[in-house]
Amino acid sequence: MIETVPDEVWQLLQDWLPDNDDPDRPVMTLATVDGSGTPDARSVLLSEYDRAGLYLHTDAASRKVAQLDAHADVALVLRWPEALRQLVVRGVAEPADRLETDRAYAARSPYLRQLAWVNTPAVAQLPPDERRAAWADFAAIHPVLDPPATWVGFLVRPTSLTFWTGDPDSVSHRREHRLTASGWTRTELPG
Repeated sequence: MIETVPDEVWQLLQDWLPDNDDPDRPVMTLATVDGSGTPDARSVLLSEYDRAGLYLHTDAASRKVAQLDAHADVALVLRWPEALRQLVVRGVAEPADRLETDRAYAARSPYLRQLAWVNTPAVAQLPPDERRAAWADFAAIHPVLDPPATWVGFLVRPTSLTFWTGDPDSVSHRREHRLTASGWTRTELPG
């Protein structure tokens, strides 16, 4: 059986993360390693989440997909500096099913749906004015977009979640939930 997050963690995730239908998606740092073990990190949008984990979506030809194919263990970091909060998720990435991936694409803003089509190496090589022209030309020709064939999603199944909270009047605090062979454990840690 695939282990999902326990009720306590699910409640925290729902308290900290926006609803899946909220168009304002949080940015998170995705940390990966490549086939030779070299670390890499970049910012990606949290597409959605459920009790199984957190979802992200990208282009199949991206460097991050090659790295996920080589080594599926990842870390995600979500920050809310104004709220003195940070969530660190360690886990294993696996391909999301097509139904979920299509649903996530449909929920994206028109800008992000077009970006999935136009953000290519060829367009990236163009000078800024030509990139803007390519963007406008594509939008004029394609008023409605289905997901490109290269649009893929990943579910990060957590093996640990660390909820950090700061306190300007005291010490910061971390609550770590870790999946072990006997189930989920909870540990209170200094910040």
